[in-house]
Amino acid sequence: MQSIFIDPIANTLGSWSIDLSLGSVILRICLSLLLGAIIGCERATKRHSAGVRTFMLVVLASTLTLITDLILCTVLDNHIYLLSAATVIGVAMLSVNCVLFSSRNQIKGLTTSVALWACATIGFASGIGYYTLAIASFLALICTLNLFPTIEHYLKNRSNHFEIHLELKKAANLQDFVATIRKLGVLIDDIELNPAYVNSGLSVYSISVSIVSGELKKYKTHKEIIEALSSLDYVYHIEEMRG
Repeated sequence: MQSIFIDPIANTLGSWSIDLSLGSVILRICLSLLLGAIIGCERATKRHSAGVRTFMLVVLASTLTLITDLILCTVLDNHIYLLSAATVIGVAMLSVNCVLFSSRNQIKGLTTSVALWACATIGFASGIGYYTLAIASFLALICTLNLFPTIEHYLKNRSNHFEIHLELKKAANLQDFVATIRKLGVLIDDIELNPAYVNSGLSVYSISVSIVSGELKKYKTHKEIIEALSSLDYVYHIEEMRG
């Protein structure tokens, strides 16, 4: 089956990689497995829920379903990619299961969830024979996962709004804590009692705050504010909540 768009890599390799031949099918499958394995290794080394095999299987499944759809379109003379559509739904359901809420009301696994969906699209690109698109998308995904967390961390640490996980020794200390941070120039937007720590002997809260002091905005990072608050006698533990 001849592609409308001639992929540069496929054009270099020759017509065998463009048509649906045995060689091109093997090439597309191997390429998808390789790219999925590399992305899975990146996620696994950071101890995320979805690892190497999960990413490889997602890319492989999307590649195989796209190839199968191409064959069915040729045999049945239609252009309805039913299997690929079903794969998108299946990967979406899998991605949702990667998103978890921790006991500290933090959302975890969101990046891994989106990465799985992105891997499915890479598999589709490989399956249709757009090798250049698949590799370019893979490189963009790897760069996003590895380079942008540092930039994101810097921007979040300089943001005027953030959330903290606060563990107090007694519930009565909450009033003192609120008074202290207001003096520092930090405004409380919301306070929520964390039910996961009931009967633990601690009073645990999730607090959303905004920095209103001009001096804090200019000179203090979230880390420095947290370190200052952790020195209070009645604070058992405090840390910034990160998504």
